[in-house]
Amino acid sequence: MSRPIYIFQSGRLARKANTVYFENSEGVKRYIPVENTSEIYLFGEIDLNKDALEFFAKNEIILHFFNYYEYYVGSFYPREHYNSGYMIVKQVEHYLNPQKRLLLAKRFVEGAGANIQKVLSYYLRRGADVSSQLNVVADLVKSIDDQPDVPRLMALEGKMHETYYEAFPKIVEQEEFELKRRTRRPPKDSINALVSFANSLVYSTVLSSIYKTHLDPRIGFLHESNFRSFSLNLDVAEIFKPIIADRAVFSAINKQIIDTADFEKRLNGIYLNESGAKKFVQVFDEKLQSTLNYKKIKRNVSYKTLIRLELYKLEKHFMGEEMYRPFVAEW
Repeated sequence: MSRPIYIFQSGRLARKANTVYFENSEGVKRYIPVENTSEIYLFGEIDLNKDALEFFAKNEIILHFFNYYEYYVGSFYPREHYNSGYMIVKQVEHYLNPQKRLLLAKRFVEGAGANIQKVLSYYLRRGADVSSQLNVVADLVKSIDDQPDVPRLMALEGKMHETYYEAFPKIVEQEEFELKRRTRRPPKDSINALVSFANSLVYSTVLSSIYKTHLDPRIGFLHESNFRSFSLNLDVAEIFKPIIADRAVFSAINKQIIDTADFEKRLNGIYLNESGAKKFVQVFDEKLQSTLNYKKIKRNVSYKTLIRLELYKLEKHFMGEEMYRPFVAEW
């Protein structure tokens, strides 16, 4: 099974015959097992040339670039090998039809809300006093289908996440990681830095999965399609952020894998340092590769496979074979 590779050092990616290698600033080379690599996450300052990019494109390997502040800045997205003209037409039809677009947008928010409830219920059973937040989120989820358009649906989703974040201090067991207010650019404290970093990893993971389908990542339904960025991966990521990103954040903190020494102040914000990013990526990747029983197909699958299955469900929806319903965790 193909796995992602994470590179934190600065250096260069270069091709040598039928393989590629990473060479750090000290001249140490690390060869990359191309046949077993799905995507590469680059966090350092990286040099690469056209020859290397052509090799990655030929082998269908996506490169995700993050800047000095662990912000996702973009991807090298090779020429689509699986794109289908028919599927793109159906995807656009659903975007241009206001009712069809709104229906899908509601399902993405529904999936996010349902999985937020699963996370809160999980920690409620373990003694966290999150019942009030759980009740508010449940009420908001019930009103999803009453929203008349996408902007008001997104406003409701904003309220849902605001309520959800109020529960974080009751879930996180380390006082130094108390979430007082969600801040993004820049993150003002350690837990905000972790949440933002985890979310960006989910966005890029979903984007990599979309590449292996017939879907076009530029055509989203909840998040506006525009000239600048991908949006379908943001839509699908809403479903998985609570059960992958947030669970990884809680695990890293409560198991004391991450501590305050893994962060540093840069400009006006707090960010993970290289040590902290490495530790969290390991927790995140273990979560992605962990398995659960998926009753729909009656077998155990990894969370990463769940994302791919979710995209196949969207393809069936666009083709009119089966109405799309979001994945909801069953633990």
